[in-house]
Amino acid sequence: MGVFSPVNFPDATMGSNLLTQNPFAVLTFIVAPAILTNATSVLAMSTINRMLRTRERMHELYAESEGAAEVRGTEFMAQVARVEKQAMLLLGALRWIYTALGAFAAASLVTLLGAVSGQLGNEILMGIVVGAGLLLGFLGVGGLVGGCLNLLRATQLSLVNIRAEAALIRARQERPQKPPANFAS
Repeated sequence: MGVFSPVNFPDATMGSNLLTQNPFAVLTFIVAPAILTNATSVLAMSTINRMLRTRERMHELYAESEGAAEVRGTEFMAQVARVEKQAMLLLGALRWIYTALGAFAAASLVTLLGAVSGQLGNEILMGIVVGAGLLLGFLGVGGLVGGCLNLLRATQLSLVNIRAEAALIRARQERPQKPPANFAS
């Protein structure tokens, strides 16, 4: 008797649409993609800066190859290849990150549309909007993961170049220094 009373089980339509009952629920669904959009934008800016530094490094290597009287060795060419690959990885990371950025921005818009469609009471439209929002959210997260993996690989190449340059510096410093030309023995 009291088990199935309306007090214990409120009307099913009352709990079916949380978005229409609580205006803060809409904000919650909008804020998550907005925060991810902001974080992705910061990641994109830092990746662009890394891409510019990689370009500057390649320009330095080009200047070294132009100014050298002797032909550079295989280690120099390996370093050039690593910097080139690093630039390609950073470009790939930017593609992933831009995809994520677009997906999160679109997810924010779709969430707003979902709030409106929830007010209209059209369950089919609501299902489509929710599905699109989830798809865009997963696409955005996938873009972030792909971009971060490329950034990790680019960072590993950067470390290889740093180690190679450190080895060259050590080798240069360990060579015996020639005495000046006017030095009398």
